[in-house]
Amino acid sequence: MVGDVNFGFAAHSEFMGMRGRVHDLQFDWFARTLGEGAALEPDTGTVLLFVMGTNQWREETEWPLSRAVDTDFHLRADGRLTPEPTSVAEQADQFTYDPMDPVPTTGGALLMTDDFRPGPLDQAAVEAREDVLVFTSEPLAEDLEVTGRVRAVLFAATDGPSTDWVARLCDVDENGVSLNVTDGIVRVRAATPGEAAEHVVDLWSTSMVFKAAHRIRVQVTSSNFPRWDRNLNTGEPEESATTARTARQQVFHDPARPSRIVLPVVPPA
Repeated sequence: MVGDVNFGFAAHSEFMGMRGRVHDLQFDWFARTLGEGAALEPDTGTVLLFVMGTNQWREETEWPLSRAVDTDFHLRADGRLTPEPTSVAEQADQFTYDPMDPVPTTGGALLMTDDFRPGPLDQAAVEAREDVLVFTSEPLAEDLEVTGRVRAVLFAATDGPSTDWVARLCDVDENGVSLNVTDGIVRVRAATPGEAAEHVVDLWSTSMVFKAAHRIRVQVTSSNFPRWDRNLNTGEPEESATTARTARQQVFHDPARPSRIVLPVVPPA
């Protein structure tokens, strides 16, 4: 059980079947890497994945997977997320980011106090905020595996000298429950406040099967606190900043500025 999801008995670190316990694998890695003691087994050159959604361990012979195809899902007007880019001018989405009222950390890859639960958590409260943009696909006709490095390409503008951009990938089930999968953040300096610029947000790597009838969702915002420190939007050095200001944020999705998330999609076997 991690966060709000029970990944099943087979996910337990004591029952990995083909490779033994996670703790043994970690010990072997430390022994091999630090050179203190003999490794438990020879290096097989294999990569071990836990594929969420199907909730299974799987071995691969490479990383990243050469068969994974980078596939764009485009942010669109009216909160849509589509494989097709827009062919017409669409009005930019906007929100106000107030560093004194940041988006609270809700799940994710956390190493924090018990006040902040890690893993996939219901995103309803986050997505109800006015400072979080939400883009959602149509229900999937078939299972879709995403394994590898995920990134978001945002064409965005801020009226401040500095700000942050946060992107989060979510899985929405048939009942409309949205669970976070992976996320990332980038801190930017605005060369010209109010001018659109391209920003790439690294969401790190994942392995997730979005099941048929589920929907893919992307959140875009400017904070995730206290997991990441707040940008005060003033451009002052973070270690000495003493003042804060709100920032007016814009995210563009038009033919010249196609904001999107790039998913490494693994074709069905």
